[in-house]
Amino acid sequence: MNMVTDLDLRAETAGIRERILEVLSRLPWDGRSFEHGVPGLSLFRVVEPAGPFSTVYEPSLSVIIKGSKRVHVGGETFVYDERCFFLTAIGLPMTGQICEASEGEPYVAASLRLDLEKLRRLIADFDLNGTEANGRDLDVAVGVATPELLDAFYRLISLANSPEDIPFMAGHVHGEILYRLLTGEQGARLRRIALSGTSSNRVAKAVAWLKENYTRPLRVEELAEVANMGVSTLHHHFRAMTAMSPLQFQKQLRLHHARDLMLAEPLDAATVALRVGYESPTQFSREYRRMFGHPPVRDIKVILNSDDSTRRGSVG
Repeated sequence: MNMVTDLDLRAETAGIRERILEVLSRLPWDGRSFEHGVPGLSLFRVVEPAGPFSTVYEPSLSVIIKGSKRVHVGGETFVYDERCFFLTAIGLPMTGQICEASEGEPYVAASLRLDLEKLRRLIADFDLNGTEANGRDLDVAVGVATPELLDAFYRLISLANSPEDIPFMAGHVHGEILYRLLTGEQGARLRRIALSGTSSNRVAKAVAWLKENYTRPLRVEELAEVANMGVSTLHHHFRAMTAMSPLQFQKQLRLHHARDLMLAEPLDAATVALRVGYESPTQFSREYRRMFGHPPVRDIKVILNSDDSTRRGSVG
């Protein structure tokens, strides 16, 4: 994005973002989040730099109304701000960090869980197959937050003021947001994942299977059968979409879930290791420290004794 385009885009969307911030200022926030009545819509407000926080993202679209964020997935790093949206269509283990935030200049964001079945219906009903563009296969992407996309988010968020309209209006606006994505720069990526028969869709099936069966020993041959691919083909496309091998993906799932378990219950590391599929508590502790920077017990103590509650989950 060049400087002229950057300045033009900021100016073009400034009014919409100000209207969103006005709506958000009147909502009854519970700390850093607000539980919106629209299914799948989450709102976040953070007033100091936060993170790193780790979580397993679900298929979702996030927009930053004010501020910026850094996200790490596999070996990739993305930095995005109020000019951009962040899209993940299959959901991956990620680590995020709020770069800057204060009481006067808070980080404000909205995240909408994607309805992939609605996405498929839109593609079929309105013939939105488009032209398949060449590009990276990685599941996550940063794209331009157009005025049209932000305006749809504004109307979705504003439904907090008229909850009686949510059952009728929310689905329509969600559909419009999907339409904007499908007809925009990331449309080809979404179509590849949503439509059956494509390599992206097959990898998505493998990812979904791993999420459901992460505690089981990984047999790549079995995973290849789930994806209806050869083993080498699966490895190639899996790494292209997730920036990880299937084994690395499973390891991250196990460690993320282990952290969540220890935050929720007073469990020792050895018990948690077995619950998430590790046969060796020593290996579990070693890999946990490598990912989160501290051994399990110390890491949990740091989080529980910290005022930084954002370390316990995503903030959009």
